[in-house]
Amino acid sequence: MPTIPLHTSPAQAAVTNPTNPLPQLLQTPSGLAILEIQGSINLPAASPSSPTISIGRLVFPDHTAGGSPENKSWMKRVHLYVGQHQRLTGEVKKLPNPVAVIRKRDSGEATAEVVGLEIAEIVYYKVIFSSRPEPVGT
Repeated sequence: MPTIPLHTSPAQAAVTNPTNPLPQLLQTPSGLAILEIQGSINLPAASPSSPTISIGRLVFPDHTAGGSPENKSWMKRVHLYVGQHQRLTGEVKKLPNPVAVIRKRDSGEATAEVVGLEIAEIVYYKVIFSSRPEPVGT
């Protein structure tokens, strides 16, 4: 059975990015967050000129910039706008067990040898959307 060493990533500076629209609780150095959607999203096919597809936008209506970090009332309502005509309502939940995101450790050489893995991020919260989409007028 092969054994692969697991390392922690180098210390990362605290997240203080004023241009990040996510509330501080969801800001992570690598920008990772977990979205849980109960169902599926019908997306258009990606075009060769633009391989990325915009799913929608996240809005935290009760979050105020510069608010008290202890105030978690904004976690009760989050909107995910899908396209121009649908809105999902959800909330931010703390995970019962944190999830570690790992990646291959870069050896700096062009070899196929596995050097090891490193923990890129530990995620403590998820944004969950469990209700049916609501129609939104334009």
